[in-house]
Amino acid sequence: MNSVDISFKLKLSEIQPSQLYISKKKLAMIKESFDPKNLSTLGVIPIKKLGKDIFYTDGHTRAFAAYQSGFTEIPVIWEDEELDWELYKICIKWCKDEGLFSIADLSDRVIDQKDYEILWYKRCEDLHIKLNSKRAKRKNSKNF
Repeated sequence: MNSVDISFKLKLSEIQPSQLYISKKKLAMIKESFDPKNLSTLGVIPIKKLGKDIFYTDGHTRAFAAYQSGFTEIPVIWEDEELDWELYKICIKWCKDEGLFSIADLSDRVIDQKDYEILWYKRCEDLHIKLNSKRAKRKNSKNF
């Protein structure tokens, strides 16, 4: 993000999660530096709109820390990086299928780091591999 980017506040209830779990270890680290009396200590959280959904592209743990501290809105900024939107679309579907529509819905999904690596990182890695394979097959079929 550069200095001309404009941040604004958005209600936590209006932002769709794009991940299924929160790492207990990462949450503890964020809480060490987060001053619950000063929301700006979290920094701005990047969001993007895909279809009708406004979703987190990053910062789920920071948003969750804000939620746990009683905040109802957070500072956000529109994501301007080019990301794998097909991957995010699938992750959002996973969340909706699991009944996760706001950061509050992750309350019972704060898990140990080892479980987080297996249940979330591994799942995302597998999805990334699957998407890349599918894209390579599409590309190869166009070359024939």
